[in-house]
Amino acid sequence: MAHTSQSHGHSQGSDGHGSAAEELKNKAADVVEDVRAMGGQVGKAAREQYENLRSKASDYVDQGREKAEEWEDSVESYIKAKPVQALLMAAGVGVILGLLWRRR
Repeated sequence: MAHTSQSHGHSQGSDGHGSAAEELKNKAADVVEDVRAMGGQVGKAAREQYENLRSKASDYVDQGREKAEEWEDSVESYIKAKPVQALLMAAGVGVILGLLWRRR
Protein backbone atom coordinates (compact mmCIF):
# COMPACT_ATOMS: atom_id res chain seq x y z
CA MET A 1 0.00 0.00 0.00
CA ALA A 2 2.94 2.35 0.40
CA HIS A 3 3.30 2.45 -3.36
CA THR A 4 -0.26 3.75 -3.76
CA SER A 5 0.26 6.59 -1.31
CA GLN A 6 3.51 7.58 -3.06
CA SER A 7 1.93 7.61 -6.50
CA HIS A 8 -0.62 10.15 -5.29
CA GLY A 9 2.03 12.25 -3.64
CA HIS A 10 0.69 11.65 -0.13
CA SER A 11 3.08 11.25 2.74
CA GLN A 12 0.36 10.28 5.22
CA GLY A 13 0.15 6.83 6.70
CA SER A 14 -2.85 4.56 6.80
CA ASP A 15 -4.50 6.87 9.38
CA GLY A 16 -4.50 9.73 6.84
CA HIS A 17 -6.20 7.59 4.23
CA GLY A 18 -8.74 6.32 6.73
CA SER A 19 -9.77 9.78 7.84
CA ALA A 20 -10.01 11.05 4.25
CA ALA A 21 -12.11 8.06 3.29
CA GLU A 22 -14.25 8.55 6.39
CA GLU A 23 -14.68 12.23 5.60
CA LEU A 24 -15.66 11.40 2.02
CA LYS A 25 -18.11 8.80 3.30
CA ASN A 26 -19.64 11.35 5.69
CA LYS A 27 -19.93 13.96 2.95
CA ALA A 28 -21.61 11.42 0.68
CA ALA A 29 -24.05 10.58 3.45
CA ASP A 30 -24.76 14.30 3.91
CA VAL A 31 -25.40 14.70 0.19
CA VAL A 32 -27.76 11.72 0.21
CA GLU A 33 -29.62 13.20 3.16
CA ASP A 34 -29.83 16.61 1.44
CA VAL A 35 -31.20 15.00 -1.73
CA ARG A 36 -33.78 13.09 0.29
CA ALA A 37 -34.82 16.29 2.06
CA MET A 38 -35.11 18.12 -1.25
CA GLY A 39 -37.16 15.26 -2.67
CA GLY A 40 -39.50 15.51 0.30
CA GLN A 41 -39.85 19.25 -0.20
CA VAL A 42 -40.54 18.81 -3.92
CA GLY A 43 -43.15 16.16 -3.14
CA LYS A 44 -44.78 18.40 -0.56
CA ALA A 45 -44.86 21.34 -2.99
CA ALA A 46 -46.35 19.11 -5.70
CA ARG A 47 -49.06 17.88 -3.31
CA GLU A 48 -49.86 21.46 -2.30
CA GLN A 49 -50.13 22.53 -5.95
CA TYR A 50 -52.36 19.54 -6.69
CA GLU A 51 -54.63 20.42 -3.78
CA ASN A 52 -54.79 24.07 -4.86
CA LEU A 53 -55.69 23.12 -8.44
CA ARG A 54 -58.22 20.57 -7.24
CA SER A 55 -59.82 23.17 -4.99
CA LYS A 56 -60.00 25.72 -7.80
CA ALA A 57 -61.47 23.17 -10.19
CA SER A 58 -64.07 22.23 -7.60
CA ASP A 59 -64.92 25.91 -7.14
CA TYR A 60 -65.33 26.34 -10.92
CA VAL A 61 -67.59 23.29 -11.09
CA ASP A 62 -69.70 24.64 -8.24
CA GLN A 63 -69.94 28.05 -9.92
CA GLY A 64 -70.92 26.43 -13.20
CA ARG A 65 -73.56 24.34 -11.48
CA GLU A 66 -74.96 27.46 -9.79
CA LYS A 67 -75.09 29.35 -13.10
CA ALA A 68 -76.83 26.42 -14.79
CA GLU A 69 -79.39 26.25 -11.99
CA GLU A 70 -79.96 30.02 -12.23
CA TRP A 71 -80.42 29.74 -15.99
CA GLU A 72 -82.80 26.81 -15.54
CA ASP A 73 -84.82 28.78 -12.99
CA SER A 74 -85.01 31.81 -15.26
CA VAL A 75 -86.13 29.68 -18.23
CA GLU A 76 -88.78 28.01 -16.09
CA SER A 77 -89.96 31.41 -14.86
CA TYR A 78 -90.17 32.71 -18.42
CA ILE A 79 -92.10 29.65 -19.57
CA LYS A 80 -94.55 29.98 -16.67
CA ALA A 81 -94.98 33.72 -17.27
CA LYS A 82 -95.31 33.51 -21.07
CA PRO A 83 -96.12 29.96 -22.13
CA VAL A 84 -97.38 30.81 -25.64
CA GLN A 85 -94.31 32.87 -26.50
CA ALA A 86 -92.03 30.16 -25.11
CA LEU A 87 -93.80 27.53 -27.24
CA LEU A 88 -93.52 29.67 -30.38
CA MET A 89 -89.83 30.33 -29.71
CA ALA A 90 -89.16 26.61 -29.24
CA ALA A 91 -91.03 25.82 -32.46
CA GLY A 92 -89.05 28.49 -34.31
CA VAL A 93 -85.75 27.10 -33.07
CA GLY A 94 -86.88 23.61 -34.08
CA VAL A 95 -87.77 24.75 -37.60
CA ILE A 96 -84.42 26.55 -38.03
CA LEU A 97 -82.44 23.55 -36.80
CA GLY A 98 -84.49 21.22 -39.04
CA LEU A 99 -83.72 23.37 -42.09
CA LEU A 100 -80.02 23.49 -41.26
CA TRP A 101 -79.78 19.72 -40.81
CA ARG A 102 -81.83 19.00 -43.91
CA ARG A 103 -79.41 20.94 -46.13
CA ARG A 104 -76.49 18.74 -45.16
